[in-house]
Amino acid sequence: MNALRLIVLLAVTFMVGTAQAQESECDDERGCVLIGPDEPVTIGYMLVTSGAIAFLGEDSLGGIELALDARGNELLGREIELLGEDSLCTPEGGQTAAENLVADEQVLGVIGTSCSSAAVAALPIISRAGYVMISPSNTTPGLTEEKRDIGGVWQPGYFRTSQNDLLLGEVTAQFAIEELGARTLATIHDGSVYAENLQRVMAERFVESGGELLYAGSINVGDTDMTAILTDIAAEPPDILYFPIFEPEGSFIAAQIRSIAGLEETQLMSAGGLMVASFPFNSGEGALGMLLSGPAVAGDDYRAFLADWVEKYGSSPPGSYHAHAFDATNILLDAIEAIAVENSNGDVLIGRGRLLDAITATSGFDGITGSLQCSPTGDCATGEAIGVFEIGENEVNEGHWPPGLIWTPATGALVEDM
Repeated sequence: MNALRLIVLLAVTFMVGTAQAQESECDDERGCVLIGPDEPVTIGYMLVTSGAIAFLGEDSLGGIELALDARGNELLGREIELLGEDSLCTPEGGQTAAENLVADEQVLGVIGTSCSSAAVAALPIISRAGYVMISPSNTTPGLTEEKRDIGGVWQPGYFRTSQNDLLLGEVTAQFAIEELGARTLATIHDGSVYAENLQRVMAERFVESGGELLYAGSINVGDTDMTAILTDIAAEPPDILYFPIFEPEGSFIAAQIRSIAGLEETQLMSAGGLMVASFPFNSGEGALGMLLSGPAVAGDDYRAFLADWVEKYGSSPPGSYHAHAFDATNILLDAIEAIAVENSNGDVLIGRGRLLDAITATSGFDGITGSLQCSPTGDCATGEAIGVFEIGENEVNEGHWPPGLIWTPATGALVEDM
């Protein structure tokens, strides 16, 4: 090769390399992810997958996996890689899960966490790293509240497809006052961010609507004997006892309350944390007639989703946020696809700030939980997918699950068939 040809070849190689470098140059202040032609599109999850409430994470994980299945597990002509961390439904678990996922610079976004307490700890880590997270089941109001003086912990990068407890508490109180005719209330929480906030919001809305709060107390996670707190409540029996907690503590309350004099006629009510098939089995007759407020999804798309679930897993979903996880995953994948820039050499560049902006701009998203629209601080759900369910003989004695949906705020009346 003569000197001139060598110089020309080197020059062309330099220019091509420079052009490719410019194409791959990141101008996004939150950073970028560069995905090679043979590399996967990587997303993560932070869900509780061990311990007493592992069903909650397993329920959401199924929704994620079905969303990937619906796309043939491909995006941008590449395989989708799913990385998972057990966030344990604790602050410590959320922190560790977030640290592990942001250590992988190829992770584009995260579905999770399952529990609000884990999210509060995970969020600062996720946000500082420039990542996004979309929770299918966090409900505590502070996660999407900017104002620190009223408990806000929101930071850029956080979204959720589950309802805000401000909305769920209002709906629950509306049902109690208008449909049940209740006038007095007692509440129990377990110290978790989720339970403490939800019982507080429900009680506030109940009182604002003309009801009276007779008792507000707490138990500890791990307690098994509920006699003392139930006896305290029985000193002035309420129309409703509302305890939006998890198993096994929720089962102990339901199983033990009918042995407490004065509480025989008190209506028991809880939320999505006890929307699990094992609850009536573990509670026995104590669960009979109990009401649960929480996610209520209906329609042809949801029925098709459930059919796919049964075909894949062989049984019904174990919890109530699977559809929210399906929608959360699709919002994330749609946003990735919308802002991806493919370079001439086949690389794909994803700007993290542009990804955040694309999710924030979500509007009119046709999900199986309804039409979703994300607020600037990450609330994407509406009141479409909320309802009240009643546990009956079929659930307690025949193993049927889930319980029947009896009321939605949209209808304002008993529901015959959703």
